Amino acid sequence: MIVIGSDHGGLELKEEIKQLLQERGISCQDLGTNNSDSVDYPDFGVQVASRVSTGAAEKGILVCGTGIGMSIVANKFPAVRAALATDVFMATMAKEHNNANILVLGGRVLDSAKAREMVAAWLDTEFAGGRHQGRLDKIAALESELKLK
Repeated sequence: MIVIGSDHGGLELKEEIKQLLQERGISCQDLGTNNSDSVDYPDFGVQVASRVSTGAAEKGILVCGTGIGMSIVANKFPAVRAALATDVFMATMAKEHNNANILVLGGRVLDSAKAREMVAAWLDTEFAGGRHQGRLDKIAALESELKLK
């Protein structure tokens, strides 16, 4: 299952992405926001990232105005590899090389057609493993080391 969340700046694009997931038969849990009232993006980033971090959800998608704020929040969580993407190549590489488990998008910088292509590419791409796994292992070791302090 994919968990998805946005602030008010990403609401419209989040709804487009939910439609794409539904069209593909992918189960999705929407963690909000659900209207255009101004909200704080960390509140929704935390909900998605915590579920991915604990394994309650396999993947997540976050959307705010630029994607920057959501990326910062999500990457505070252990085992989260949130990748902000602005084009199909970045979305593909986020999965292929970094095994990104959260895709982050900017609702005010992407149109819905481009975002749909990006989400599809991220979903359809497999992690390459190999030398890339070694790099992810280094990140996991760093997370573990930093928790000890």
